[in-house]
Amino acid sequence: MIRINLLPHREQKKAAHRLRFQLLLGCAVAAALLIIGISYFVLDARQSRQDERNQFLQAEITKLNQQIKDIGMLKKQRDDLLARKQLVERLQQGRNDAVHVFDQLLRQTPDGIYLKSFKQSGNTFSFSGYGLSGARVSNYMRTLAQSQIFNEPQLIEVKSAVVNNQRVSEFSLTSTLKLPAAASAPASQVAAQGAKP
Repeated sequence: MIRINLLPHREQKKAAHRLRFQLLLGCAVAAALLIIGISYFVLDARQSRQDERNQFLQAEITKLNQQIKDIGMLKKQRDDLLARKQLVERLQQGRNDAVHVFDQLLRQTPDGIYLKSFKQSGNTFSFSGYGLSGARVSNYMRTLAQSQIFNEPQLIEVKSAVVNNQRVSEFSLTSTLKLPAAASAPASQVAAQGAKP
């Protein structure tokens, strides 16, 4: 005898298969949502930690920038103080130079030579005056060249003139200083009036 199963077993299998599929799909979606949620929380925690680090680094950078500004101000103050110190040292070195120059000038000026003016520009001196003769002017130039202060003088002009009804040689010449302290001194203008014959 043949048995015929009239129960809807195919529909039951399809329903069971559908139910299994839906359960697996639900589990997969739940697992995916769970993984996404965990990843979100992990990334959020890492981002918060990185933000805190960035804020800390930014605060430290701000502090360092302020310290760099302070260091720059200190360097500027130090440079200003060094410049003042060097200026004071130069003034200390050069304060006796003018006296020394005048002393040598008086010692090297022979009789018969009268300076009417001289001026200093840096370490260069310009002299102008009168000599009773051209030979005395030449002798004056040789005497200046042998001095401890003046280098070889250079004659710019000599001409005949009459001063107080006396025939004289009017001259102008330049010379430089041998002193190293005078070379470092700032340029100044010195003018002196001498006696006229």
